[in-house]
Amino acid sequence: MTILTTDGPAPDVAVATESSSSAVSWGPIIAGALAASTLTLILMLLGSGLGLTMVSPWSNEGASVTTFAVSTAIWLVVVQWLSSGLGGYLTGRLRAKWVGIHTDETFFRDTAHGFMAWALATLLVVFVLGAAVSSAIGTGVQAASTVASGAAVGASAGAASNSSADSGATSYFVDALFRPDASRPAAPGAEGDAAAAAQASRILIASAATGEVSADDKAYLGQLVAARTGLSEADATARVAAVLAKVDQAKASAQQAADTARKAGATFALISALSLALGAFIASAAAALGGRQRDDEEAAYLVTSR
Repeated sequence: MTILTTDGPAPDVAVATESSSSAVSWGPIIAGALAASTLTLILMLLGSGLGLTMVSPWSNEGASVTTFAVSTAIWLVVVQWLSSGLGGYLTGRLRAKWVGIHTDETFFRDTAHGFMAWALATLLVVFVLGAAVSSAIGTGVQAASTVASGAAVGASAGAASNSSADSGATSYFVDALFRPDASRPAAPGAEGDAAAAAQASRILIASAATGEVSADDKAYLGQLVAARTGLSEADATARVAAVLAKVDQAKASAQQAADTARKAGATFALISALSLALGAFIASAAAALGGRQRDDEEAAYLVTSR
């Protein structure tokens, strides 16, 4: 374009035009994402098999909980490392060469393509495994909640009526309270046993709600045990104290198990987030490496073919 002036023709002015082609190459991104998600599924299945071999139904045979948790965390990082590296590298090697692009811009585009391949692969894996993971997490949360509340309020379902008190969570402790003395056997009527067991169940449920058994309730439990088992009042009181100690111990164990499950869930979430962040970084770096190698290989081919 020539601009006429009074001093003569002005020099040509170059007008920048925007490229018609997009900077995003979806083909390599999809190919890398498919490769990464497929490798992730394979490695997850392999990790599940290795994890099952570490767990044994027999006591003192399998790995400890700590060992299993650490192994799972390490395996998550390994899965992200390998799958993200493969997907990112394929994305960089398969993309078409950009002509007339600065080196820094090429590096940025390769890095962005690797990140997008990782993001798409993550969404694919979540879509495929989402139902299974959600079911597993829901089952774990429900189990932890049941364990945590079972010692405190689990007996309320079994003691909703006096006729079904023995089916509640306190049935074992109630049976322990009314176990007859071997030296002084007693044969009370079944109807009396049912009424006494129902009262003891209600006392234990109320004490679980308040966190302690009052002195009056302890004294009454001692009287019930002495009347129904033939024990002396002192022996009956000692039995009540022993059973209440077992109840407190069971409650403490349940609370500790629930707290352990909570900490394990939080640790697993943090490690999963860390492994995903590591995977995003590795995919981006691998894509930049693959793109650079592709350009170098093409440049070397052009030089040798001349």
